[in-house]
Formats: sequence, structure tokens, C-alpha cells
Amino acid sequence: MTDNPARLKLPAYAHALGIEVARIEDGVPVLTVEFGRIVEGRPQHYHGGATAGLLENAGYAALRARLIAEGREAQLKPVNITVQYLSAGKSQTSFAKGRITRLGRRNANIAVEAWQDDPYRPIATAIMNILMA
Repeated sequence: MTDNPARLKLPAYAHALGIEVARIEDGVPVLTVEFGRIVEGRPQHYHGGATAGLLENAGYAALRARLIAEGREAQLKPVNITVQYLSAGKSQTSFAKGRITRLGRRNANIAVEAWQDDPYRPIATAIMNILMA
């Protein structure tokens, strides 16, 4: 990934699930995960926890990218994360991208969507409220 900001690193949890930065769109990382045994729940479908993990990591990546762009550093602490499962993730590559809806000095609100074939047909969404210490 050549467009990945130098300091934007995914946590060990993301690496354990096989999540990677696929590309950067308008300064926001798009994360991806290939379907495989590690993320499989029922046969040929993503486990809900793997989908939630993709959403969570995409939200944090979007926030980290914005903070890096603004020259800010912060320790991120989740206040609340709400996931909505819209349809089952099938046995193919999934993507996720976060959108910061509010960024203050001490907290941030992020909306995240995960999709497979069409970004306009998400398989899951999340709303994240993050404390920045």
C-alpha cells in the first residue's frame, strides 16, 4: 500500500484477522479482509465478530489518518460502538471505510460502513464514539 500514511499502522488484532489497508480515498483508509477460515462463522459466511472487527478497525483508521493529517496524537479509548448487521457477509472480500461525523478536542464520532460488491449496499454499519486522551 503506497498511499498509506507512514504512521498509520493497524493493531495486532487487525493483523490477526487478516485486515489490511487496501487504498486511501480522499485521505481516508479503506480496509479490506479476504474471506478465509479465520473470519468464517457459519459455512461460507463471515462471523459477526469478524465483521465488527473490520468495522471497528476502519473507524479507528479513519480517525488516526485525520489526526496524523492535523499533526495531532492521541490515545483512543472507545466510549460506545454500535454495530448494525444488514446482510450476511458471503465468502468473498469485504471492505470498510469510516467517516468522521464530528471531531472535537476530546472526542470523536465516526460512522463506518462495510460492503462486498457494491459500496452502496453495505453488509454492516457501525457508529463509534471515541474518547481521545
